[in-house]
Formats: sequence, C-alpha cells, structure tokens
Amino acid sequence: MQHQHSTNADAYINGLNGAATAYADVSQILPWTLNPVHDPFLLPPPQQQAACGGLFGRGLQFGYDGDHHLRFLTESLSQVVHPSGGVPFGLHAELQKMTAQEIMDAKALAASKSHSEAERRRRERINNHLAKLRSLLPSTTKTDKASLLAEVIHHVKELKRQTSLIAETSLVPTEMDEVNVDNEADEEGRAVIKASICCEDRSDLLPDLIKTLKALRLRTLKAEITTLGGRVKNVLFVTGDDESDQQHSMSSIQEALRAVMDKTSDQSGSGSVKRQRTNINVLQQGSL
Repeated sequence: MQHQHSTNADAYINGLNGAATAYADVSQILPWTLNPVHDPFLLPPPQQQAACGGLFGRGLQFGYDGDHHLRFLTESLSQVVHPSGGVPFGLHAELQKMTAQEIMDAKALAASKSHSEAERRRRERINNHLAKLRSLLPSTTKTDKASLLAEVIHHVKELKRQTSLIAETSLVPTEMDEVNVDNEADEEGRAVIKASICCEDRSDLLPDLIKTLKALRLRTLKAEITTLGGRVKNVLFVTGDDESDQQHSMSSIQEALRAVMDKTSDQSGSGSVKRQRTNINVLQQGSL
C-alpha cells in the first residue's frame, strides 16, 4: 500500500515535470497558455475572487504572454471603468460636443445677465438726470420724458433771453473790448446819444474821453462808470453844443471813441500778452 502511494507520487511529479517541459516547449511557439495538469487524487487550490471584475485575475493569467499582456491589461481597465462595455468613438465626440455647447450656453447666459445689469444702471442714471431737471424747473406737471425735455429746452431759451437783456442794461464790464453808440431821446424829447466804451482801465482814460468829447463839440449830460478787475465800462449820455452849428454823425462819434479804446488796448498790450476782442456796434445812424 505504501509502495503504491509512492509510485503514484513519483508519477505525479514526473507528470508535472513533463507538463512543465511541454509547457515550456509549447509556450515558445503558441501565443496561449496550457492549463496545468492536476492529479485527480489531489484537491485543486481554491480560486480567489479577483476584485474589480477580475482585473487582477486577468492580469495574472496574461502576465506571461510577452508583449500582449499590456493590451489585455488595458482591456481589463476599460471594462472596470466602463462595466457596460467600451464606448464608441462617436459617443465620446458627442459628449465633448455637448460639454462645449453647455459652456457656450453658460457664457451666453452670463453675457445676457451682464447686459441686463448694464442696461439697468443706464436707466437708473437717466432717471436720476431727469429727476434733477424736474427739480430745477420752477413748476412742472409733466411726467413723461419727452414733455419734460421740451419744457426744459423752453426754460433754457427763456433764461438765455433774459440774460441777454440784463447784459445790455448792465454796467458790469465784460472781458471784451467794445464800443456801442445809440441814438435815444430824453424825458423832454430831445435827441440824446448814448455811447458806451468798455476796455482796460488806465489813469488817463477819463482825460482822453473828455478831450475827445470837447473836440466833437459834445456836451455830457450823464455819465455812468463801473470798474471791476482792472476793467472799466463808461456809459455816456451826450448831446450837441447849442452854440455850434456843426453837425456830427454817429459814425464820427464811434470812430473817435474807438481811437480812445485802441489807445488803451495798445498800452495794456505792452504789459500783457492777452488779446482783447473789439466789438463796435452802431445801432442807429443819424446826425446832430
């Protein structure tokens, strides 16, 4: 009995050695492996369940397949990542396309929100400006924007007209050199010449004006003089000398006063590079 077991063990070992030899010989030629030969009297080794869908089992099974084991390992990994099977190339492209579309939609939504926010701020600024204009008007009952703007334009034109009227009667000197000559009438109906001159102030301006009026044989009825910031405005109401029969035109008075103003401009221009504009207006021409 003992001899029989020994014979069986030797046969089993020889069988294993032969199988290994045959396996070594065949594995050099065939690209697949052979199942090992087991003794029917011996229990086979227990097989352990490989984790991750048999990944490690397949890796051990094809671990000695030469250059092909990397391909089998890649297939096993793909089955672990995608248990339902491989994903076709067209589906990958479709997924990438959908992702890009979602990104574009998100960007479009963000741009739309930014545009809406900018439009809201613009409307707020316009409404604030309209509210300020409405508060500047003396009285208004207009609520719509078009009527409010029309009323503002009308009010600005009226203010400009009033400013022009005030400037004509104001004695405050302006920054512009000018001579104005007008023909008016006093309370008794006599013809009176109103002459105004605005220029840079100087010490000999009044003596030059008096000398010019005497040369024209004109008599001063009233004089209004205003100085401000180194400038002076002289408004003279003059009439002709009763003892003289000589007639003087408005243009000759204007030319004489202009000569006085030019003298002032020449003297002020020597000490300053500021250039003054000259405006000479003759509203009505006539003779005395």
